Amino acid sequence: MKKPDDSTADSNLARGMDIALTLLVFVVAGWLLDRWLGLFPVFTIGLTLFAAIGTFVRMKYTYDATMERLEAERRAARSAANAGPMKGAA
Repeated sequence: MKKPDDSTADSNLARGMDIALTLLVFVVAGWLLDRWLGLFPVFTIGLTLFAAIGTFVRMKYTYDATMERLEAERRAARSAANAGPMKGAA
């Protein structure tokens, strides 16, 4: 099994921190709005759901773009290997 390199681990850690901090900011903003307007827990729940759904959608689009790039690289490498020097050509 291939061992992940440090840049992958750093990227995953950064992604996790980004998700956690985004959710925290929206939860706190919702709580503050609810407290100010006296509507607890309307904005807390609403902004938390908004942040969670937005984070999921962003992760999905990022994942899809990465997979498309990797598939294109794999196709290019395969076609380059198949287009190598032809045997028996003079």
